[in-house]
Amino acid sequence: MPPAGIPPSRVLPSKESGLFKEVLHYYEDRQLKKGLKTADTILKKFPNHGETLCMKGLILTHMGRREEGLELVKQGIRYDLTSHICWHVFGLIQKGQKNYEEALKSYTQALKFDKDNINILRDAAHLQTQLRHYDALVETRHTLLRLRPQLRQNWIALAVAYTLIGNLTEAKHVLEQFERIVKNVPDYDVEMSEVLLYHVRILEDLGEHNEALALLDTSAKSRMIVDRVAIVEHRARILSQLGKPEAQEAWQGLLEQNPDCYDYYKGFLSNRGIDLDAVTDENRAQALEILQGFSEQFRRAAAPRRIALTIATGDTFKDLFEPYLRSRLAKGIPSVFTDLKALYRDPSKRETIESVAHALLDSLAHAPDAPCPSSIDPTMYIWTLYFLAQHHSHLGRHDRALALLDTALAHTPTLPELYMFRGRVLKRAGDPYGAARWIDQARLLDLQDRFLNARCGKYRLRAGLIEEAGEVFGLFTKKDAPSPAQDLEDMQSLLYLTEEADAQLRIGNYAMALKKYVAIQKVFDDFEDDQFDFHGYSVRKFTINIYLNMLKWEDTLRSHPAYVHAAISASRILVQLHDNPSLATKAASESHLSEAEKKAKKKAKKAEKKVQEETKKAGGNSTNEDKGLEASPPKDDDPDGMKLLQSPEPLERAAKLLKPLSLLAKNNVEAWIAIYDVAVRRKKYLQALQALNQAHRLDAVSPELHIRVVDFKRRWSSLSDSEKPSETVAHVVASSLPSLLPDEVSLEQFNAQYLQRHSARGDAVLAAAKASRALGAPREEVEAAVFNALNADVVLELETAVAIHAFLSEIQSPREDEFRAACKEKFPLSSLFAPRSELPALRKSAVQKEIAEANEEKEEVVS
Repeated sequence: MPPAGIPPSRVLPSKESGLFKEVLHYYEDRQLKKGLKTADTILKKFPNHGETLCMKGLILTHMGRREEGLELVKQGIRYDLTSHICWHVFGLIQKGQKNYEEALKSYTQALKFDKDNINILRDAAHLQTQLRHYDALVETRHTLLRLRPQLRQNWIALAVAYTLIGNLTEAKHVLEQFERIVKNVPDYDVEMSEVLLYHVRILEDLGEHNEALALLDTSAKSRMIVDRVAIVEHRARILSQLGKPEAQEAWQGLLEQNPDCYDYYKGFLSNRGIDLDAVTDENRAQALEILQGFSEQFRRAAAPRRIALTIATGDTFKDLFEPYLRSRLAKGIPSVFTDLKALYRDPSKRETIESVAHALLDSLAHAPDAPCPSSIDPTMYIWTLYFLAQHHSHLGRHDRALALLDTALAHTPTLPELYMFRGRVLKRAGDPYGAARWIDQARLLDLQDRFLNARCGKYRLRAGLIEEAGEVFGLFTKKDAPSPAQDLEDMQSLLYLTEEADAQLRIGNYAMALKKYVAIQKVFDDFEDDQFDFHGYSVRKFTINIYLNMLKWEDTLRSHPAYVHAAISASRILVQLHDNPSLATKAASESHLSEAEKKAKKKAKKAEKKVQEETKKAGGNSTNEDKGLEASPPKDDDPDGMKLLQSPEPLERAAKLLKPLSLLAKNNVEAWIAIYDVAVRRKKYLQALQALNQAHRLDAVSPELHIRVVDFKRRWSSLSDSEKPSETVAHVVASSLPSLLPDEVSLEQFNAQYLQRHSARGDAVLAAAKASRALGAPREEVEAAVFNALNADVVLELETAVAIHAFLSEIQSPREDEFRAACKEKFPLSSLFAPRSELPALRKSAVQKEIAEANEEKEEVVS
């Protein structure tokens, strides 16, 4: 008779029961072959024993036979739905597949049948943290603490759970109880030190500053807190919040330890009632006096002098700026302009910077063909030229920047920074081919410099030289990798993935562009998955404070510019596919691999074959090899991205990519425009209207917003009564839309009024022309409107001119060449408006023959 509650099918005779325990033992010791053989012995007599089937499936999964193993586990669950072992095994496999939602469901089922299983509870807690199910996490941590109160980590884990849910009071109570029961803690115990700092952090967040200070001082005196810097930082901050006079001494001590830390200066000034982010005329002089004192005290520190430049105005700024710039240029610091660029937001400071820098250059000037006089520092002279070139290029004066760089190169032709910045100026001026050529010359000055190599590859991608970029990247990637591109993708190089995706998009290769954008998405998925191991490690090792910081960072992970850009760009491709499905079939018919891609594919096959042979040999030697529960990276069966491009439901895929941006990129107009484009095509009219309202809040006169407002009104008006959504949605649209486009104004009038208000903006002219085209205006009228962007009173940026040229090409305008010629005259440094017949020569010039030959000669230098 089986025990109550246990189904008869689960109960095994004593011999087989002993064998099942051996299976568990062999699995834990990773003696997989013996475990498999023992499981088969049980299944010969009891083929429907669910727990044995699940354990066999788990062992097979570890041996690499994943599909077979998963099927056996599912079969085992069907035979024994009330076994915690079956559900636990299923959860383990799902966790290995990174299917955390389903894994947590399996663990929840397992806990129904064995609610006090420590291993299952611990794994469930990790999954709840990963999925941010903090309410359930608190309950799970309570159970673990009840079962094992003697484990210190269970107390800390519960406090962390309360912190994550926002209940800091309960977290404080847990820590207080923990500290009362802990005995015989040695001096300088790192784990206890972290706990006490965590306790201080919670008290500070609760606003209990006196208690936090008392705990901090007591723990510091008793040598319980190891991190001395953290003690002083917490103490200075808490004393400031309490308004105590000792705060100034604490901040002073921190500044003496690290006089280049901006946060310490901010804390010191804040303690004196000065907010560095909002300095007023009343306290400006006091702040400058304090910073001047620190500049004299810490003569080698740059921070007080730089902060003073941000605060100072007028003649005071000029008096402070001149020695600052002179000292930086005399030391030959290349990043001076980057350091000062934030000051350019103030026009008066920008003018002062220019006048001081030019006066300095005039004092250093000498005949270019004569040797440098002994009274002039040649280092300062060359870096002053470099700084001024950066200054003028930043302000759009590319001709002056190039002239200064020519002078600098004539003086010092061996400085890579000069070549690099010349390339950057040409890139800004619209000449990607010239930019790539000059960056290549910089690279050849030092072939062992990875930064120069990466920059050269980046600029080649921007010039559309994808194969040539791969050759350069290949100099520093693994030699046994299938291809440089694959190695860089495996290394999660966001710079490379973004630049290649953009390059493929510019040449119209939507399949490869989409593939690279999706690869960026996968990188961020990996970042998110990587945090899983820390849910157990950080609590076990008591690295609590940095762990909480990591969770906070992970919650905003997809606000990273690389993800935002990739999501928006990929969604645009998917929207185009929805609007014109023939793009996918057209791309398939036109797809052909270049010579470099063919070589890379052949090399990849060879490398894969070699790996298979090595695996086969290793398999013969080690039949117990544990391949883990995590699946190996899948084989790339879509080298040209066509399968991805032709996947169904492009709008649903785009919506999934854009979903995080509605929370994490709230201040990005482009993100809201992309969300609108997807939502309106999915007939999610409220979501589309919300996106328009959010974009309007950020930039009411955005040209892209204007096009979408016209589009929404036109789509909404064209809906029949049967096509319109519910009355509630219709009511919300009717009440909200007039704030964007008044009911009494027709779409044609709205478009004309917008153009009239913003006729001096080239991007607004283009937006109005696109809206006219959407409203059915004749092509001649649209062309005439677009050509107004060339008027002398219109501010036409290079980017807008390129967009207008693309628009004329899209509508098959016969005046396309006319506009190209006008732009070529307006932007003389740009090669973007060169006729198609000139493009092969431009591409060839970007990688000069003599440069390529020199590269071959010097390639052996690269190690």
